[in-house]
Amino acid sequence: MSSTMFIADGWRDYEALDTGGGAKLERWGEVILSRPDPQAIWPVADPESWSRADAVYSRSETGGGSWTFRRELPGRWEMRYGKLRFHVRPTGFKHTGLFPEQAVNWDWMARMIREADRPVSVLNLFAYTGGATLACAAAGARVTHVDAAKGMAQWAKENYALSGLPPNGVRWIVDDAGRFAARELRRGHTYDAIILDPPSYGRGPDGEVWKLESSLYPLVESLASLLGGAPLFFLLNSYTTGLQPAAITNVLSRALRGVPGVIDSREVGLPVRTGGALPCGASARWTPLS
Repeated sequence: MSSTMFIADGWRDYEALDTGGGAKLERWGEVILSRPDPQAIWPVADPESWSRADAVYSRSETGGGSWTFRRELPGRWEMRYGKLRFHVRPTGFKHTGLFPEQAVNWDWMARMIREADRPVSVLNLFAYTGGATLACAAAGARVTHVDAAKGMAQWAKENYALSGLPPNGVRWIVDDAGRFAARELRRGHTYDAIILDPPSYGRGPDGEVWKLESSLYPLVESLASLLGGAPLFFLLNSYTTGLQPAAITNVLSRALRGVPGVIDSREVGLPVRTGGALPCGASARWTPLS
């Protein structure tokens, strides 16, 4: 497996069983799902194993897609990662509410927070169902969780409660990421660490349009001013096809040029039982010069 990739190999409840033919076969606890994956352009390694899928997501030629259920599944079920707990379920657009490859970043951020040996404040933007929020809070950080979708914020709160984390460890914000960042700048607020997990395209609660190509750099540049005097890390994730680690390195390095630091950018991936690793986007990790 490539040493140039951040590999999320700490799971017990999740496993990529096989990949290929434009899809991935995954075990989510006791449930096996088959979902499209455009990066899996090679042949499957174990064709017989795919008959075990409890549900298959198929794309439609007219856009979108749908699930075919081969057995009745629970409305949602629990996944565990260390002490963290998450509810997952098949959603309308192939997702489950959890990106398991991000566990490699959860571990890294948690370690950074614990080793800081001081109070740490974290800003998590486009925070989705809270995987990074839970990991940072469990490590002792105070987290501001920002997502424009009210339903995702509620899902994150439920995951937080399910994990038994301190009731006052997170400030929950439903807002557009850029608008919230601008407000924090006006207030003079700062953070020790920032997590940015933007989509390729999206809309805010009041119709704000997010396009990665035009919106990412201005946001990262403004977030540089939200880093406090002793910054701990800045994590930038990308799931946009074709946006290589070098591209997000350039975004971070130019936006943070006034803050001395180093950047480690790599593909993020999942180990596959039948061999190799499944690429799942890229992450750039900025840390200050020691």
